[in-house]
Amino acid sequence: MIRLTDEERRHLLDLANEARRRAHAPYSNYFVGAALRTRSGRLFTGCNVESAAYPTSMCAERVAIFKAVSEGEKEFDVIAVVTSNGGSPCGGCRQVMAEFGLDTVVLIGDGDGRLVQETTVGGLLPGAFTPESLKR
Repeated sequence: MIRLTDEERRHLLDLANEARRRAHAPYSNYFVGAALRTRSGRLFTGCNVESAAYPTSMCAERVAIFKAVSEGEKEFDVIAVVTSNGGSPCGGCRQVMAEFGLDTVVLIGDGDGRLVQETTVGGLLPGAFTPESLKR
């Protein structure tokens, strides 16, 4: 697991909180932002985008991850997730995060910018189904 400075934590939480302000959440009114840092140092943000056809909505964490992957990045150091109440990533997001590494640090913050929890993807999803699970 990587070691983060307080300044790095603050910066990532701030980026995620800023992304949260751009969320489109007219149905749940639950605004989520994410900030992802790749091992190469690039930063990608995401916000949740809801649709009236609920299953087609997308979570902030996956938006950030998909943006990174679409730009050629597949190795991640840390992802920060911010909600108003410090809510944890959903199961679908945990599974997508596991695809790219159980050691990725996960920072969970609230709308006031406070760090609520620091863990890893593996800590959020013990016994994860990973690409190695498919090997015969």
